[in-house]
Amino acid sequence: MRREGPFFRISGASNESEVPIYVGDGDLPPVMGAFTKDGADLLFRPRYELEKTVASRVVVQGREFRFPAEMEALPRTTIVEKVYPSGPEIPANQLKFYVHFSAPMHPGEAWENLKLLDNKGKVVELAFIEIDQELWDREARRLTVLFDPGRIKRGVLPREEVGAALEPGATYTLVAQSNWRDARRVPIRAEFRQTFKVVPEDRAPIDPAKWRIIAPAAGTREPLVIDFGEPLDAALALRLITVPNAPGEAQLANTERQWRYTPQAPWPATRQTIQVDTALEDLAGNKVGRPFDVDTFDRVTVRTNRGQVELHFQPR
Repeated sequence: MRREGPFFRISGASNESEVPIYVGDGDLPPVMGAFTKDGADLLFRPRYELEKTVASRVVVQGREFRFPAEMEALPRTTIVEKVYPSGPEIPANQLKFYVHFSAPMHPGEAWENLKLLDNKGKVVELAFIEIDQELWDREARRLTVLFDPGRIKRGVLPREEVGAALEPGATYTLVAQSNWRDARRVPIRAEFRQTFKVVPEDRAPIDPAKWRIIAPAAGTREPLVIDFGEPLDAALALRLITVPNAPGEAQLANTERQWRYTPQAPWPATRQTIQVDTALEDLAGNKVGRPFDVDTFDRVTVRTNRGQVELHFQPR
């Protein structure tokens, strides 16, 4: 039994029914393909060529032959490009991480390869919601990792029994292990680590009225700048803050504390509107006018049911 390019050469089998060929482990059906005779041997060619980076197995008369994935067939080129939040501090009630890769990834391997370590290098158990349907974007390049809300919200059973996932004043490291495979089934180039210090919980809603707006000069394409005063959710800040009358491109700076917007055309010398969707969140999931977690003893003084909040600026 050996593999010859796209073919499997099988010796000692008298008919095709004795030779089921599988890709991967588990209770899977045999792959489809065509058999031909070559002297005393059978040649099998799968209908769709099997990549060398995918393991396969052949069963001949009850005997199993395995062909491991050839990981050296393709170079390791995929890396973890960035993790958000990117700053050195996160609140103790941090809601999520975004892990960005340089190329599409193979789904189903996140919880084997993504770990949160405490300052002694010990894995923090049950920190994340390890759902089977991993939260990838359409390109499979950005993974959203959610902390267990049961360990964030006050007065709920998981937090009371297990405790909070993050302790203020402590240091933690998010690790993406080098065994994590990309869409080609090739492991990423190197292990990735990002260390955070945990600061006290943030339970205050977002208040856009407190943002600092730095207006650009009229007749130029200088960026409009908004200083939030705190880091916000990176993906939501790029999507939910808009300047509807001036198409352009938004970027985040200063560890997601600043939003910079460059228009496609020079700014007109007229008053401009910024629209902020109230679904915008900070790192702890607090929205515009509404905290993520409302304790029964807290008095909520800021609330809004509006879908949009408008801010205005005048180019200089």
